[in-house]
Amino acid sequence: MITTLKQPTFYFAKSDILRQKFHIPRSKFSSFPQTFCSRSKFSVEKPLRVSSGIKGLGFIDDGLKKRKPLIQCEAYEADGSQNIGSSGLDGDSTVEAAKKVKIGIYFVTWWGLNVVFNIYNKKVLNAFPYPWLTSTSSLGVGSLIMLASWATRIAEPPNVDLDFWKILFPVAVAHSIGHVAATVSMSKVAVSFTHIIKSAEPAFSVLVSRFLFGESFSAGVYWSLLPIIGGCGLAATTELNFNMIGFMGAMISNLAFVFRNIFSKKGMKGKSVSGMNYYACLSMLSFLILTPFALAVEGPQMWAAGWQKALSEIGPNIIWWVAAQSVFYHLYNQVSYMSLDEISPLTFSIGNTMKRISVIVSSIIIFQTPVQPVNALGAAIAVLGTFLYSGREVR
Repeated sequence: MITTLKQPTFYFAKSDILRQKFHIPRSKFSSFPQTFCSRSKFSVEKPLRVSSGIKGLGFIDDGLKKRKPLIQCEAYEADGSQNIGSSGLDGDSTVEAAKKVKIGIYFVTWWGLNVVFNIYNKKVLNAFPYPWLTSTSSLGVGSLIMLASWATRIAEPPNVDLDFWKILFPVAVAHSIGHVAATVSMSKVAVSFTHIIKSAEPAFSVLVSRFLFGESFSAGVYWSLLPIIGGCGLAATTELNFNMIGFMGAMISNLAFVFRNIFSKKGMKGKSVSGMNYYACLSMLSFLILTPFALAVEGPQMWAAGWQKALSEIGPNIIWWVAAQSVFYHLYNQVSYMSLDEISPLTFSIGNTMKRISVIVSSIIIFQTPVQPVNALGAAIAVLGTFLYSGREVR
């Protein structure tokens, strides 16, 4: 028999016949107790179906012996999707599993977009070696993407004031320096070498925080810096295509991004801006800061001559490469900032290290970069040190 239950009162089909046949008082089917409704996790807005298999009734009457209850009732929501019992009331494990899946999607997307960006970025720089324009265009395209998203309400625009932009300014200056320095590095050396050197960023972070801001760290943090510094040094000295400008560009990028992170942590406390909108504002301000310097260092005449040469050698594909490089740069950074809303600093730090591994390995394969065994050993030691630092620094 299938009967229908609707909060807060039971409604039974053929209820009069049941009461007459088995002498069941009406009060026993009046309503749920209020405490049951308040503690249950199913929606009381939907009617419930009560499924009962009746082989007999187990009520105690004056002339009947006590028997086992033979009515077995289970409640389902009206759409029949979930059995509401003791096992269905606890949804914590389901929520936790969904969160892990979401974080996993963030990480895979972040790493994938970063790999694609680095590939197209290197292609563009090989054909059009103007890193200042390349860096500026990637920030400009990202700014346009976010302005269009806000205008069409695909993304909700942030509610920020003048104080927000003042606090963001030093962050944007450091971000601009770090971005263009890394691009200059990749225009001179292999992508894998740039990212091996950028694995030393934790060492810069500890040294700057210790000597400029007076922060203290545990002995384990300092010990974890030894393999980072040693591995990067070994990789640099054994690099087949070593270039000092490329090396110094990666080192300056490390230092600039350390200051960017420090300024961001100190200035943005208490600001309720999502990770996606925060990076959008950072891109726009960095674009405004970097544009006059790009014009001064390279300039339209150099760009025009270089563009004609790239078109003659590569063809129309160079247009697609530049567009892809700019779009993927914005997307991978946007996803990384969005992931900060969902994960702990330790998880983010480990994810950033795994991102470098994926970029190093993929770039070596795609560009067929020659690597000596001792060079690969240095890279592995540096990455291992970064893992050790990630665990020690957050504790």
